[in-house]
Amino acid sequence: MRQIQIGNVTETVVERADYPPQRLQAILGSETVAVLGYGVQGRGQSLNMKDNGVNVIVGQREKTRSWDLAVQDGWTPGRTLFPLEEAAQRGTIVQYLLSDAGQKEFWPKLKPHLTAGKALYFSHGFSIVYSDQTGVVPPENIDVILVAPKGSGTTVRRLFLEGKGINASFAVHQDATGKARERALALGIAIGSGYLFETTFQKEVFSDLTGERGVLMGAIYGLWLAQYEVLREHGHSPSEAFNETVEEATQSLYPLIAENGMDWMYANCSTTAQRGALDWFKRFRDAAKPVFEELYRKVAEGEETRRVLEANSRSDYRQQLEKELKEVADSEMWQAGAVVRSLRPERAAKSKG
Repeated sequence: MRQIQIGNVTETVVERADYPPQRLQAILGSETVAVLGYGVQGRGQSLNMKDNGVNVIVGQREKTRSWDLAVQDGWTPGRTLFPLEEAAQRGTIVQYLLSDAGQKEFWPKLKPHLTAGKALYFSHGFSIVYSDQTGVVPPENIDVILVAPKGSGTTVRRLFLEGKGINASFAVHQDATGKARERALALGIAIGSGYLFETTFQKEVFSDLTGERGVLMGAIYGLWLAQYEVLREHGHSPSEAFNETVEEATQSLYPLIAENGMDWMYANCSTTAQRGALDWFKRFRDAAKPVFEELYRKVAEGEETRRVLEANSRSDYRQQLEKELKEVADSEMWQAGAVVRSLRPERAAKSKG
């Protein structure tokens, strides 16, 4: 473990070196980890744990695309792949990685299998923090823990295969056995984390829901769309508008910011770009901050989660979702994006080969 200083705040982080393979085996060697749900997170986390020598089984609804994908990935029905309830019964640690709405729906069937001494693991604080909406209240005689990778399950798996690790948070909500923290940290490293920082279930879900709706997805797309539309309305071509709005950001600037920080980017761009960015970023902050304050309040009050659960419970939700996503895909901005991506040198070279 290592202490890091950020401004006047000191944090303790747990690194991969703190949990080498022999320590993982000492903590998890007698456990059976049942991963319920073979979606993006379930797939990435389960495969990484299996590669790290953990005894893993997968629980998934039969006759689904995810069941078929699990079989393709090498999980064997009746040995390492089971229906959800059977996997839950067999596991000593149950990783509850169904969708948030799916967790609410399946909870009455899962709860009887959470017997004394087991651990219930989440990668999102949603079900526990908003238990008044989900009904998810664990028995008092089990551990309740969380490891939340800061990225999609696809990234969790890709970085693991590259020998790297994703950042993740961890939390202990309930320690019935005295070993909840060790279980959480060992699982955090086993799923492919490079380092782990401590949080609470509430702080994780508040920050996560704000981030998803904000700069990670909602706000960034809103900003991109606003700039793209302004450029197009002033006569710029779709290709030019997309390149100046999305392509340069994602392919050139964002990777450099990730490597070196925003201060480095400001110091290493043209003086014209530098002056413009420094003059305008506060305007955008001042315009956006009230929106973020409203967003955080709605997250904290449970309004966002109510909307999510209500939408996901509708019988036509999947059809409506596909309709909304199709509208995005069919928009001129992302049609331009598809063309621009196809012209990237690495893709152009593959198409010629």
